Amino acid sequence: MIKKTLYFGNPAYLSLRNAQLVIKLPEVENNDSLPEAMKRQSEVAKPIEDLGVVVLDNKQITITSGVMEALLENNCALITCDSKSMPVGLMLPLYGNTTQNERFREQLAASLPLKKQLWQQTIQAKINNQATVLDICTNEGTKCMRIWANDVRSGDPDNLEARAAAYYWKMLFAGVEGFTRNRDGIPPNNLLNYGYAILRAVVARGLVTSGLLPTLGIHHHNRYNAYCLADDIMEPYRPYVDKLVFELYKQHGKDVSLTKDIKFALLSIPTLEVRINKKRSPLMVAVGQTTASLYKCFSGELRRIVYPEL
Repeated sequence: MIKKTLYFGNPAYLSLRNAQLVIKLPEVENNDSLPEAMKRQSEVAKPIEDLGVVVLDNKQITITSGVMEALLENNCALITCDSKSMPVGLMLPLYGNTTQNERFREQLAASLPLKKQLWQQTIQAKINNQATVLDICTNEGTKCMRIWANDVRSGDPDNLEARAAAYYWKMLFAGVEGFTRNRDGIPPNNLLNYGYAILRAVVARGLVTSGLLPTLGIHHHNRYNAYCLADDIMEPYRPYVDKLVFELYKQHGKDVSLTKDIKFALLSIPTLEVRINKKRSPLMVAVGQTTASLYKCFSGELRRIVYPEL
């Protein structure tokens, strides 16, 4: 079943009743001019088990401890946003798999050569997906990127990821004067940042569900980063966000901002259609296949991570 993403951008009161997320709007409840029947109809309930990601983007949202407990017990990622409406916090369950201790041990015992091979596979998949995005969006030549993907060695010692990224961003947004991929850069960097935050939450959720530690990466190892493995595994999925942002930029122009309509479009990321194992699947479901295959690589059952192909 495809898990749903819920976004709250207005004041709301979120409580739990009969395993349902009950949503009440204070603006409606406190309006004495409205009839009681209308107030009761404004109350909405959603089954907790259907939710995969919940985004809180308003200072006046009240959420009960019971709701948070129920969301985490059902492996739902809870995202909070700052005053600029950018995701700033992520809450995940402490456990998401019945054999978690065993899986942690196998992840921790993974050898350096294995991690380097897994990183090689990750970067090859990322560059190939980036090349496909350029083919679709710009019709620019991507032969060099295909060559770089094939030339990636174990651990990517030649840093072909960076070489491909420099070419990729230069070509993808060639029409945006002064564009460089920078978190604090000009639009559409703001859209990319938001989309990647949603993607990161989806991948982190998938890792926890597969019984893995999101903190312990196969390549990223920043001591201050709690989601190094999520940042590793999301790399081949980033081009799906890039393609969506490119389409939004083409529709709305160079001054595109994070309006509610834009956020709504970006919140569709978990349900984007991807091709994995020669089958079409929603992105969130595909991430689950990727994280499950990663565990099997740690346990010795597989030698390759299953990634999507654009």
